[in-house]
Amino acid sequence: MQTRRTFIKIASTATLAMSLPLNILASPRKKLIGIQLYTIREKIKEDFTGTLKQIAKIGYNSVEAAGYSDRKFYGYSPKEYKDICESFGLAPTSSHTSVNSENVDQVIEDTLEGGMSYVIIPSLPRDKRQTLDDYKKLADEFNLLGEKCSKNGLGFGYHNHAFEFDKLDGEIPYDILLLNTDSKLVTMELDMYWMVYGGQEPLDYFDKFPGRFGLWHVKDMDADPARESTEIGSGIIDWPKIFAASEKAGMKMYYVEQESFKMDQFESITKSCDYLKNLKY
Repeated sequence: MQTRRTFIKIASTATLAMSLPLNILASPRKKLIGIQLYTIREKIKEDFTGTLKQIAKIGYNSVEAAGYSDRKFYGYSPKEYKDICESFGLAPTSSHTSVNSENVDQVIEDTLEGGMSYVIIPSLPRDKRQTLDDYKKLADEFNLLGEKCSKNGLGFGYHNHAFEFDKLDGEIPYDILLLNTDSKLVTMELDMYWMVYGGQEPLDYFDKFPGRFGLWHVKDMDADPARESTEIGSGIIDWPKIFAASEKAGMKMYYVEQESFKMDQFESITKSCDYLKNLKY
């Protein structure tokens, strides 16, 4: 049960968390360029603080966590994680977290204390996505989790892969999630690479479901047959057109993500950051 003291603590933290990225976005001179820390997971394991310092030096100013467990982020308490990130000028704006009805209260408290604005479900276990009814049940669950998060000043969303675009009974499961979730409670963190990999086009979804894609994973696709992820601007995804439609999509912030590399990881994410710095939108 949430005590009055806990509520006040969470509410005040939520105000700070929600204002930080919006303040950055409000500045016409400074883009919010984020990175999903899963991208450099090996570097993170070797030297957490040194890696954050390096990505800040490269030019990133926002991070999305992918290391929450035992009520800690990468082994640090939420406040420690927040303080470390901010010491390097990095806004800790989001977290990939396995949240459910049983742990939602502690996830909300930890995510807010960590200075973040969003908690994102990163994927779905196979046994929970076998039928269209499964997806409708998931949509109901997302609405409940989103309502809980919203009441505490935290955004809630879902991150896609490619399996959501494999048709079930002639319908696209991703569409079922969009049609059955409340746009005020649930946002989609759209992974561009996986949508394209699944045979769909982001611009078509922006037209069909405007305003639903508050967060993006900016991940490019190599032109080779393996279709591996690559540096932003080096692949086949048309980023100028996609970013030109960011307002229609409802994008609030985005994170570079890459899963495979053909060059040094820091060199790679520097190339992606430089491309985004120069991209006009």
